[in-house]
Amino acid sequence: MSTARAAGLILAKELRLELRTRELLNATVVFGIVVVVLFSFAFDPTVAESRKYGPGLLWIAFLFAGSLMLHPSFAREQSNDTLDALRLAPISSFAILSGKMLANFIFLSVAELILVPIFAMLYNISLMGILASLVLVLVLGTAGITVTGTVFAAIAAHARMRELLLPLLLLPILAPLLIAAVEATSSLLAEPAALDRAWVTFLAAFDIVFLTASWLLCDFLVEE
Repeated sequence: MSTARAAGLILAKELRLELRTRELLNATVVFGIVVVVLFSFAFDPTVAESRKYGPGLLWIAFLFAGSLMLHPSFAREQSNDTLDALRLAPISSFAILSGKMLANFIFLSVAELILVPIFAMLYNISLMGILASLVLVLVLGTAGITVTGTVFAAIAAHARMRELLLPLLLLPILAPLLIAAVEATSSLLAEPAALDRAWVTFLAAFDIVFLTASWLLCDFLVEE
């Protein structure tokens, strides 16, 4: 079986499981909304302050929501030893990783689709005219979070304190990505709005590097 077909089957499994329970999406969306709303009431920012500090608060909400969503990627495979069954199947290890990466990317993207309009409304920020560029930044940033997060979720899945270990491993690695995402978003919300190509290039390079690393190390990431 080809890697693409196997990844598609794993993606379909993850989507069916989530559509049946809706545990991850409900928890992630509610948590993200709470973070955005609390920041709004805590700071009560003006329009100028929203454009200055809003991108950082938005990506913090995405990070917290992503951390909550990424943990069960491999942890829920432990209960019925389904990860062992996946490893015994005639598919590549990268198919397992990529299928879960795609599922996590879709889940976090859906959460962002709900959070971004709420953020724009609460912080009185207009997204007209920058929507296409903002989507590009969100896609690159979300890809970096989900690729890196899925890899470290696989690493932490076998640890005793995996709930604590995953954020400790993930946050230092994601710091450069978050800085780039915040700076790229800030340039779009500034007056006048402009897409900072240097930060966008950095985001794309970050995604490519970690996706390539996950492909090279996939056999070690999903083993016992």
